[in-house]
Amino acid sequence: MDHLLCVKGRTIGRGKPLVCVPVMEKEKETIVEEFRRLAGCVDMIEWRLDAFSGIGSLNAIRDVLKELEPLVRDTIFVYTFRSRAQGGLLSLAPERVSDIHQVAAESGIVDFVDLEVLETKKPAREVKQLKEAGVHVIASHHDFHQTPERAVIRMLLERIYDSGADVVKLALMPECMQDVLNLLEETNRFHETYPNQALVTMSMGTYGAISRIAGEFFGSCISFGAGKQASAPGQLPMEELETVLSIMHRCVGR
Repeated sequence: MDHLLCVKGRTIGRGKPLVCVPVMEKEKETIVEEFRRLAGCVDMIEWRLDAFSGIGSLNAIRDVLKELEPLVRDTIFVYTFRSRAQGGLLSLAPERVSDIHQVAAESGIVDFVDLEVLETKKPAREVKQLKEAGVHVIASHHDFHQTPERAVIRMLLERIYDSGADVVKLALMPECMQDVLNLLEETNRFHETYPNQALVTMSMGTYGAISRIAGEFFGSCISFGAGKQASAPGQLPMEELETVLSIMHRCVGR
């Protein structure tokens, strides 16, 4: 059932898009340091586990989560393993990724797990299991090479939606401004069809910058900004992104 999420006092899917900043540090100490710097300054922090040097050890992941617990009490915590096929840094067997997700669910401090729909054998089942374990799910797909035709964009959004996740996310790489416009049109269409479904879309790279700041007009409710290191091409520095989103939000309310 479609619903509006409220996590740590923030409504996801209404109003000014939330700012999410990825942490791409490699070592436990620098990961914790970056979370400490960001906590309270942004709406959401995303830990990109594919950048973590200790990704091979579930206990190493648990150790980091233990250190992060006091830092994310008031900040939404997104937990993401991004595969190389989806623009990330590593390739792991689906069973291993599932184990990594289970560690997040068991921790009690993760708010969202990012699940790559096209890289998961049975995404609806895994979404259900994660939600039953107490975490929200962002079902995602990323294409760092192209933006397909509008019919394919529509199909991808519907397929992600069918997983039953709390948030639908689609990121595409444009080759021209028409690609950006096509994604924005399909974002708007999906949002009008499912107005209470939390939705995140973005067009990456230089062409796509407008999609990162105008999401509220089309139905996208989260925008990713760069902290020390961007996780995708086209991300604006987090302070600049927050300023522009606030200006755009005031325009929507006029």
